[in-house]
Amino acid sequence: MSMTIEQLHQLLAAGVKHGASDIHFRVGGPPTYRVRGGLAQLKYEPLKPADTESLARHMLRDADVANQLATLQELDTSYSVPGVARFRVNVHRQRGSLSLVLRIIPSHVPTLDELGHPAVLRKIAEEERGLVLVTGATGSGKTSTLAAMINHVNETRPVHILTIEDPIEFLHKNQMGSVTQREIGMDTRNFNVALRAALRMDPDVILVGEMRDAESIDIALKASETGHMVFSTVHTTDASKTIGRLLSTFPGDEQQAVRVRLAENLRATVSQRLLARADGKGRVAAMEIMVVNGMVADQIRDPSKGTSLKDTIEKSRTQYGMQSFDQHLTDLYNQGAVTLETALSAASNRADFERALMFSR
Repeated sequence: MSMTIEQLHQLLAAGVKHGASDIHFRVGGPPTYRVRGGLAQLKYEPLKPADTESLARHMLRDADVANQLATLQELDTSYSVPGVARFRVNVHRQRGSLSLVLRIIPSHVPTLDELGHPAVLRKIAEEERGLVLVTGATGSGKTSTLAAMINHVNETRPVHILTIEDPIEFLHKNQMGSVTQREIGMDTRNFNVALRAALRMDPDVILVGEMRDAESIDIALKASETGHMVFSTVHTTDASKTIGRLLSTFPGDEQQAVRVRLAENLRATVSQRLLARADGKGRVAAMEIMVVNGMVADQIRDPSKGTSLKDTIEKSRTQYGMQSFDQHLTDLYNQGAVTLETALSAASNRADFERALMFSR
């Protein structure tokens, strides 16, 4: 199958129109859409190595990289189709041939209301200093949630917002705020270099696409300690595992000091999972939201004191807007957003969830 650029753009536009989240190009099979969590193969001839190599060469903006495809093993970049969407592109090699996976990034930056997220996220986004982490597995919607929170800041505050991404996904226009967006590889060497430079660029708000190691976590904490608001992501499933993951990147003799820094500077964790909607029209985010109040800070500082973070989250819903996954799943089921089967399969503890569901009716 030899695909022209026009045909490629038509295929990408059709994916956007049909609500695909990702588009796969792999040798031996046809182009494939991921729609509502499942894969749907298109009616195309199986791709050949020359096809995926041609697509990769077209999407790689760096001519030097494009000319080195024979030795390329993996690379992240972005691609745009005017009037359609932007795409986060992963080029990788499998069984000797190149494959591509494109994540669709809508041209429109979503708002928190459009995403249907709880109102407390607006309050979290309005924090003026500290660290906010959005967590979840790959494909759980973290990027959209962060974009919506940054959009809220941009709409409501006259601040300088600096984003460091790999690659840049949502494009933010200056509104009440002023936005600077830097892309790893094109504008800066890596996250750590960009984060160190960020503190000399007079930002009020910093978005770090991902905190990957002890150095980036340390710099992000230093930024929050010096009066900046920092947003970032971690690939963890809930608040407790997020704290554990951050600590585990540091040597054992440093972890208590990091606990103290997190207790003083972490403002919230937002952990999410995407679930199929009951009406079959897309997916909805189930969220655990932890707001760091005095009790939570004490538990982060010394986990041997008091109850678990999960218990504190569940007991702090009314006053602080926190919620556990199971509390939100109960809401989503009672609203008709998800089926009982979907809610039960996503519950942290199926038996506890069923009991909570009985009392919520």
